[in-house]
Amino acid sequence: MKLSGAEITIKLLEQFGIDTISGIPGGANLPLYSALANSSIRHILARHEQGAGFIAQGMARTTGKTAVCMATSGPGVTNLVTAIADAKLDSVPLIAITGQIAYSMVGSDAFQEIDTYGLTLGITKHNFLVRSAAELLTVIPEAFYIAESGRPGPVLIDIPKDVQKEMIEINHWPIKRAVVNDMKIEKETIQRAIEMIKTSERPVLYVGGGIISGDASESLKTFALKQQIPVATTLMGLGAFPSDDSLSLGIMGMHGAKYTNLAFYESDLIIAAGVRFDDRAVGNANEFCKHAKIIHIDIDPSEINKVKQATLCVEGDARDALDQIAMVIGERDRSEWLTRVAELKTAHPLYEGIAGMPYHPVNFIKQVASVADKDAIICTDVGQHQMWVAQNYPILKPRILLTSGGLGTMGFGLPAAIGAALSNPDKQIILFTGDGSILMNLQELATMRDFDLNIKIIIMNNGHLGLVRQLQELFYDKTYIATEFISNPDFTMIAKGFGIESIDYDSGQSDTEQLKIVLSSKGGCVINVPTEIGELVLPVVTPGEGNHIMIGA
Repeated sequence: MKLSGAEITIKLLEQFGIDTISGIPGGANLPLYSALANSSIRHILARHEQGAGFIAQGMARTTGKTAVCMATSGPGVTNLVTAIADAKLDSVPLIAITGQIAYSMVGSDAFQEIDTYGLTLGITKHNFLVRSAAELLTVIPEAFYIAESGRPGPVLIDIPKDVQKEMIEINHWPIKRAVVNDMKIEKETIQRAIEMIKTSERPVLYVGGGIISGDASESLKTFALKQQIPVATTLMGLGAFPSDDSLSLGIMGMHGAKYTNLAFYESDLIIAAGVRFDDRAVGNANEFCKHAKIIHIDIDPSEINKVKQATLCVEGDARDALDQIAMVIGERDRSEWLTRVAELKTAHPLYEGIAGMPYHPVNFIKQVASVADKDAIICTDVGQHQMWVAQNYPILKPRILLTSGGLGTMGFGLPAAIGAALSNPDKQIILFTGDGSILMNLQELATMRDFDLNIKIIIMNNGHLGLVRQLQELFYDKTYIATEFISNPDFTMIAKGFGIESIDYDSGQSDTEQLKIVLSSKGGCVINVPTEIGELVLPVVTPGEGNHIMIGA
């Protein structure tokens, strides 16, 4: 049968299990949209291409499966690149399909032409410029394989308009390549790791997003409980280990509890799994655990010894490595070390808010957690609210916290929550955002309303770019510039303008029962919560210092 390049693209997406695509049509991708009109795939019309990219991320982050977004050439692509870069840094499997001007005109500065291939080379795991319709039969299967294999990441497919229109004869369809981990870990390496763990008296597990993307959470828990090793996570690792477990140390690093960072400082062995020793987690790398040995387990060889020299490198799948170690190593009583960790927790507790102030951000987040569903999907934007959630919201399992870690993108939260709601229609979706962040992609309230999605948006409103102002207060001699909003909109009125219910909390006593009713109701709601500008995210590591040097602990 004869099919166009656009029809081939859409049929391959169907065959590879894609049932939802977010995007915006334009001149250079209209053939793709014409083919999509005859497809079983549901299309989500975003109001900005960045929103389309983050909607796809919300789907991918909650399911672990590759999600797809589409944009036209030129401004469509440039609007999309932030979401692609965000997916690259947070290892999210994403395929972005972009339209391009006719291949014969590439390089002529035609209307809405942009060098998509060159522009996205550094922010994708791989990208393709398709030169013929026949190439699509190999490019699309390869894109899925690359996005999902090893360390996941985004892949871009740029398809010129004439390629989309080109008709070719199709005799057979390609088969999706199975993702198989063929990185075999040598038994000698596992044995060395076991010996290092056995001889350690004060080990700590340092785990990140690689544990979640590698489906290694159960393996981590089995190993940690068997060896009685405390577990700290990065921001991206929250949910890899249940936060209510006695071995949990919460997040580490810049805004971790001081007891967490001190436990690392006193440890003699760091077992790092699915992490990249990023600066927000380790602070000054030269000062990070300089008296401890390090076992670094990661599926991406480029991350090992990149920032911190490891004593033992384990290149391979984290689940495989932890399973092999747990299978051989015996149980261990580490009561002496756990007693010391408990002493650190008592001496340096995490800041718990102020009693009698229901709208204190820490208190309010805990109040939300107390009435929300235990498996609710929690989304954040970027800023103070993000760190308060990371410190205080109980994240008990993987893929229920969506947050922008590596790129730290304001505007991530609302479209990511939309993607989460589309892929998890039966779950409660709660977005914590700030008045600065929500304005970055506010237009996606229209997309949320289109599908009457069950998202509760909590705006922690302090009239400022709160986290930037905090940095100015603590480290720039209180030189406040460009962080206070001259005017701030009425978010409840805006929500109603989009046809979404809204509540404007005042400064009176909070009503837990009312909050429970609001969160459990069906449909969307915007909840505007007044937040004092003087409230800071504490503690914080002093810039340039080791993690054990903290302010406001």
